[in-house]
Amino acid sequence: MSEIRVNSIGNESNTGGPVLSGITTFSGQQYFIPPKGTTAERPSDCPPGSIRFNTDTAHLEYWNGLVWLEFEASSEELGDQNNTDSTGGTGTRGIYGGGNTPSKVQTTNFFTISTQGNARSFGDLVGAARIGSGGCASRTRGYIVGGATPSRTAEIDTLVFSSTGSCTDYGDLSRVAATQSCSSSTRGFSLGGSTPSTIATIDYFALESTGSGIDFGDLTEGDTGGGACASSIRGIYWKASTPNQIGIEFITMSTLGNAVDFGDKTVSRTSLRACSNSVRGVCAGGFATASPNPAINTIDFITIASTGNAQDFGDMSVNNPGNSQACASSIRGVWSGGTDATMQFIEIMSTGNSIDFGDLTANVGNGAACSNGHGGL
Repeated sequence: MSEIRVNSIGNESNTGGPVLSGITTFSGQQYFIPPKGTTAERPSDCPPGSIRFNTDTAHLEYWNGLVWLEFEASSEELGDQNNTDSTGGTGTRGIYGGGNTPSKVQTTNFFTISTQGNARSFGDLVGAARIGSGGCASRTRGYIVGGATPSRTAEIDTLVFSSTGSCTDYGDLSRVAATQSCSSSTRGFSLGGSTPSTIATIDYFALESTGSGIDFGDLTEGDTGGGACASSIRGIYWKASTPNQIGIEFITMSTLGNAVDFGDKTVSRTSLRACSNSVRGVCAGGFATASPNPAINTIDFITIASTGNAQDFGDMSVNNPGNSQACASSIRGVWSGGTDATMQFIEIMSTGNSIDFGDLTANVGNGAACSNGHGGL
């Protein structure tokens, strides 16, 4: 039988002993059981470096002095196994932020892309409520980029996927703009937009840090209202407002330079949105460019590593194709909001019509979306 005898415990300078807090069990030679509890039971008065096991998410997490973060936060496998809505189970986490209802909102929603069900509240943007922002992300952080409040803003907000709560300030773009965004695992991009005049500028910024947007190059012409997505090598921009509203362009994200022609969409449209896994880019929704500008439910796809014209994928089956926002996992693409609260999804490597996913927490459109498992990572 093992026996431990302790006469006294002190620190190096003999000014007192250590504080043992929350330890429940040490068992055997191969593991120990840390403190455990639900997300709601997280303490906030513990010292930085404190460790616990979250029984809701089934992940170890630590307190950094401000928020609880998961040791597995670099994985896209997030979620809550006890929830019965779209945050139940584990998988890639999608975020939808901002938009208008028609009043502009600051709220953000989250959902697990591998499931189906209604989204839940995540937190709020940093500044004023806004529309027309872009969304991009690393494995650990999401970014809401630019937008209009109604005045255009250069602000970049950031959030931590593995927790919930309000965004924090990252920095600013090099210009104020309503814009669209995509990212690799290290760089985020803002492509084109309106100031309110359409612009061709492309900014980039380093993920996992704070700072400002840096000039990358230009689109072939000014454009706003398009869609953006990426593989780990290429960023794709689906044009919307230029005379060539049918075009698609790409950039090589690891270098600096101007966008290059990729091909054409199957139909000209504006206010479209795109997402991707590492192989395919998918663009859906939008409005016809000719008056009276009816909504378009067409879904297009491309193979990102090649060039050429888009092909028909199917149709959006839920009636909110205009001003929705898109994000993706390696398997699914999800379009959220638009003319109502509905969400719909596709299996990216197949073809066919979209399927109902669930609802956002409110009827909202023209917001921003991102995920921690998209094709650029």
